[in-house]
Amino acid sequence: MSGDGGGTLSPTGWRVPSALAASGAVVGLFVANSVSGLPLIPWSAIPTLLLLAAAEAFTAGRTARRIRRAPGTEPMEPLSAARLLALAKASALFASVGLGFFAGIALAITERLELPTHRETFLIALGTAVSAGLLLAAALYLEHACRVPEGDGNGNDDGDDTPQAR
Repeated sequence: MSGDGGGTLSPTGWRVPSALAASGAVVGLFVANSVSGLPLIPWSAIPTLLLLAAAEAFTAGRTARRIRRAPGTEPMEPLSAARLLALAKASALFASVGLGFFAGIALAITERLELPTHRETFLIALGTAVSAGLLLAAALYLEHACRVPEGDGNGNDDGDDTPQAR
């Protein structure tokens, strides 16, 4: 292994999640319009995504305090922070696709809401899209929490930590 540790990872911007959500919406619209009946959507995705969002938001709060070395917390191991960052990035991409896909399904059936089964599918799709949006927000919060503050106060001011961009 010849890693010099000098690699950088850029924060998730708005372009990739937006493109994934738009692509997911197109696929959701296509699926809902091409299936002869209603697409079967499990309601269990809503609490699952909400639990994932709550867990990531809770982890983000703890991670931010540990990275900033708040009193009463253990310092965060760099490998643990890297793993949480990978989880946050993967969750953000997954949530973007899910948000778009289920919003697309909900949009496709808005004109057929007079039947109870259509209303139920619409509400499940909308609830799943909202849950995926909350997971996206929690994932971006976790990613933000993994950032090391510029003046991290660890006493190692040897002149190496100048900003990369000038």
